[in-house]
Amino acid sequence: MNTPTKITFSRIILVVIMILFLTVIDIIGRVNPHLVSQTFGILIGDSHINVVYLAVCIVFIIAASTDALDGYLARKNNQVTDLGKFLDPVADKLLVNSLLVFLTVGGFMRAYTNVNQYCIPFFCVVLMVGRDIVVDCLRFVAAKKDVVIAANIFGKAKTVAQMITIPLILLNGWPFSYFDFNWPRDLRIVAFFVYITTILSLVSGVIYVVQNRKVLTNGSKKARRSSK
Repeated sequence: MNTPTKITFSRIILVVIMILFLTVIDIIGRVNPHLVSQTFGILIGDSHINVVYLAVCIVFIIAASTDALDGYLARKNNQVTDLGKFLDPVADKLLVNSLLVFLTVGGFMRAYTNVNQYCIPFFCVVLMVGRDIVVDCLRFVAAKKDVVIAANIFGKAKTVAQMITIPLILLNGWPFSYFDFNWPRDLRIVAFFVYITTILSLVSGVIYVVQNRKVLTNGSKKARRSSK
């Protein structure tokens, strides 16, 4: 296992530990909500940012940064491997989709404290995760026909939007929360980031399917690259 693959694998381990930690807190909170509220309901000054969500945000940023690092090292040192190609999207989807699911459930923040923590609408998570499943299945079918589906500009925009929106949610809309914290939840600025990210996700997914629809037809064996 080369260095880029080790970095990718470490990202997976980091995400798994983070999700397990959040799950344990949630389980404890269901048994003893007062303990969770007293222990983990700490806010950072007047920012409305919970200390645990801040820690998760830092972990997310570190994990997202290693995604760029392992890809750079693999290309620079000519260490691109099949294992790395397999683990990298697994790590990415695990990082993003696990947090999307957690943030729509609301975790212990909404259930056991009085903090007005923003949570992603359920339908947004369903659409974004569903889009990833469709695109991944499309890539799987394409690979069996020796077709390479490259990332397009909308897919890259969706990824950038998610990398901005998830930390913004974890920070409870900060710094915009200083003036919109008491607004209706669906009218807060963080909500518009969520809706924009969801739209970009859907648009990119539709474009992937339309541009590569021929791989879904029987007997389509000719390799074709989608435009970047």
